[in-house]
Amino acid sequence: MFGLTSTDYDDTVEVWPDNWQAFRLFEAMSTQWRMGACGATGLDYTAIYDTASLLGISKKHTLKLFHDLRVIEAEAMLVMSEQMKEG
Repeated sequence: MFGLTSTDYDDTVEVWPDNWQAFRLFEAMSTQWRMGACGATGLDYTAIYDTASLLGISKKHTLKLFHDLRVIEAEAMLVMSEQMKEG
């Protein structure tokens, strides 16, 4: 209900190689949203290491990806909040 769907994307978007692992981690975390009364409040950070490990991303590299993951998370939350206002 509050997540992103294929209709949120108008065109095919390429992911730059430098952002690929952060994108993969974000996509794998897509079922790990914390929800509040007004919708998503952010990703459940307690699941990041386990999810990254399943993708073969080391703990050290996960720490390096954390900032990028938060940037993607913030943009996704903005899109979801706009959808709630429209709907």
